[in-house]
Amino acid sequence: MSADATIETMNPQPLYDLSPVLRLALAAGAIALGPLSWVWLRHRQADPVGRLQALTLLTFFLTFDLVLFGAYTRLTDSGLGCPDWPGCYGTASPSAAAQQINEAQAAMPTGPVTHVKAWIEMIHRYLAMAVGMLIVTLTAATWWQRRRGTPVSPWWPVATLAWVCVQGAFGAWTVTLKLTPAIVTLHLLGALVLLALLCRQAVGYAQSQPGFRRPVVAPRTRTWIVAALLVLWLQVALGGWVSTNYAVLACTEFPKCQGSWWPAMDFSQGFEFWRALGKTAAGENIGFAALTAIHYVHRLWAAVTFAALVTLAWHLRKGALRKQAQWIAILLLWQLASGLSNVVLGWPLVAAVAHTGGAAALVAVLTWALCETRPLAVSAPGTRLREAEMSA
Repeated sequence: MSADATIETMNPQPLYDLSPVLRLALAAGAIALGPLSWVWLRHRQADPVGRLQALTLLTFFLTFDLVLFGAYTRLTDSGLGCPDWPGCYGTASPSAAAQQINEAQAAMPTGPVTHVKAWIEMIHRYLAMAVGMLIVTLTAATWWQRRRGTPVSPWWPVATLAWVCVQGAFGAWTVTLKLTPAIVTLHLLGALVLLALLCRQAVGYAQSQPGFRRPVVAPRTRTWIVAALLVLWLQVALGGWVSTNYAVLACTEFPKCQGSWWPAMDFSQGFEFWRALGKTAAGENIGFAALTAIHYVHRLWAAVTFAALVTLAWHLRKGALRKQAQWIAILLLWQLASGLSNVVLGWPLVAAVAHTGGAAALVAVLTWALCETRPLAVSAPGTRLREAEMSA
């Protein structure tokens, strides 16, 4: 009998139990009150758009922290620390579910349910709900300022609010579908989409401030940014697939894998989209060759991603986006160091979390570069695109 089946037999608990929702909402509201108070006190003399921008930036950084803590939750195998959703055995905290956790831990001392893992999982949920509260507040405040005549668009906050609800659903499915790799990977990608949406809002508020000059770049520059973003998103998806399938240690050397430039790999089994963790779609145990394929494809596409982003950073280094170019270069070195550390040092927790953080930061920087600029409208022969790219 599997660990999950053993725990479910000893502690029968519905996968969805909404009884603690109100208490969880109050806890999340109390957490969100701190950042809201800080923004109000620090920016109380600012104009409405300035306060909205400050709240958006703070929500962005807290969401980034949430992405890191989500990676920590996944990497410590705490995703099923509480086997139901949204609470823990129908309660608002692991303390109130101590008896059920004790029974589950006695049956399986290493988890998936232990007191430590339950707390890690619930802290992640508290933070996620607090970020949701901040996004609700940001959306309401934007609509309020819009009705008062402030020139701000409410539609990006609305899109962000809708997306955070989708993320909540994926968070629930992550638990109720027992860490199905497809769901966990999509949950990670959804978190980065949320970061990108908040980045777009922050840039939009900055652009609405008096005196802001939006950099003008050649259309081909924006095309390169979009292309680099697409390459990066695919790499992030492949990285999520590696992590959620625990395929990092399929190759423990670099640049070769298992002593070969092309080790034995099973691509069809490795990239079956819908299947249980550690299983094939037919219910059999997934083979090592499949895990090798998952790891090696991520490694090969990493080379493509690295080349694309180095090229983009080189192109942007002297233009209006030179600050973003510097960040891309720094983050690429960060990703190279943390990625290699995962392989040669046996997947240390710090390096794994750092690698997720670097990927999230790269998505944010490229989104920032794309949203901050506008393409040059070429209306006559001889337009000097290079001068436009150099404008600040």
